[in-house]
Amino acid sequence: MEYALDEIDRNIIKVVQKQPNITQTDIAKKVERSQPTIGMRVDHLKDMGVLQFQAGVNLKLVDLYLAQVEIETNHTEEILDLVKECPLMVNAFRLSGPKNINIILASRKIAHLDKIVNHHFRNNSLVKSATMNVITDFVEDFIMPMDLEFEECNCDLKEECIKYWKD
Repeated sequence: MEYALDEIDRNIIKVVQKQPNITQTDIAKKVERSQPTIGMRVDHLKDMGVLQFQAGVNLKLVDLYLAQVEIETNHTEEILDLVKECPLMVNAFRLSGPKNINIILASRKIAHLDKIVNHHFRNNSLVKSATMNVITDFVEDFIMPMDLEFEECNCDLKEECIKYWKD
């Protein structure tokens, strides 16, 4: 179910994004509403799953290279299942258009990013095309949860990935 944000909701979210630890009383002052109104709104936004607090890694600040990989495939579910199994594939998005999957990869070496893309996508018969762009800079902080463990990984590159991750 989609939730339609009104102006008050958008203002609350804007304030909380800038100051995640702000009190409801201070939010109320900033958005010029009563504290009980803000409390009910914040609780409702949380209950709906719209406003969430999630720990993650600020990818702008860590010593990792990130790549964006655009994929064209007729087998989106199978490709997305690959993403779920790899801790270095930070997230994936379905896209409209011919390039219908976008994946964010992370590694400590650019050459390793390319090897992952070659192994999983460029040499995959389910993939029509795969292009990789290394992300060179961020405008804002980029915080995403990352699986920093490799126990679930069953890939042929597992040992190499662990080596690159720990070096």
